Amino acid sequence: MSARTRGFTSVTYAAALGVPRHIVEFLARLPAAHRRGIGTPKGSRALDPFRQAVRVLRWFREHGCVHCLARDAGISQATGYRYLHEGIGVLAAQAPDLHEVLDLCRAEGMTHVVLDGTLIACDRLAGVRENGNDLWFSQKHKSFGGNIQFLATPDGTPLWVSDVEPGSTPDITAARIHVLPALYKAAADGLATLADKGYIGAGIGIRVPVRRPKGHSETALDRGTRAMNALIRHMRARGERTAAELKERWRALKHVTLSPSRIGDIARAALVLNGHWK
Repeated sequence: MSARTRGFTSVTYAAALGVPRHIVEFLARLPAAHRRGIGTPKGSRALDPFRQAVRVLRWFREHGCVHCLARDAGISQATGYRYLHEGIGVLAAQAPDLHEVLDLCRAEGMTHVVLDGTLIACDRLAGVRENGNDLWFSQKHKSFGGNIQFLATPDGTPLWVSDVEPGSTPDITAARIHVLPALYKAAADGLATLADKGYIGAGIGIRVPVRRPKGHSETALDRGTRAMNALIRHMRARGERTAAELKERWRALKHVTLSPSRIGDIARAALVLNGHWK
């Protein structure tokens, strides 16, 4: 089927959204409730909540161009951005609280959770550190982005994600800001945390591999220490895949073109959507 647009003939086509229908319906209920809460007159919006939900999910799932999504819906680019930000906001508001997550883990008898950080790539952003380097540039990843911390169950199920810190922020610094105080309390109650060597010095209850002496191989460590390191790596291996799996399912997390300050909300929104995927 074709349509004439601005003097040339464009081709339209049908496509399927690779998301279960119940997720679309779940998301549609959130902006519908939001509209009622702010007193939006019925029928006054360009898109109903279901069509808005489809566009938001297309952006998350396909990393779609906001301009293209707005054009497909017959709305302006500004309205497309407004609907997208609204969808992100209502989803992020459903994300679980850190303390509630840890309480639930203890109630379910989990022996540990997995802590890790990941860089969500973004466009270059103005901002300079005290040493003159770019604030949002990660030397570790050689890329611009935002650092988020996340917790996962032993089997790799994502549990919680933090707000964003600039990409130059080391994992342990971001963890100290957002998650370590709660993990200390959880450790005192019997729930340990496994992390990688980037969290050495994190404190009591955070189990990390022992670093080999500088200039030496792993064999410089005694047999018991090597066995403990191998055990920690094995037990946290599935949790380490959590960020990669979230990025593959919700491709908007691979590179955020919105304001980097929204990366935390975008990651929390993806976490909520992932929790409803059956």
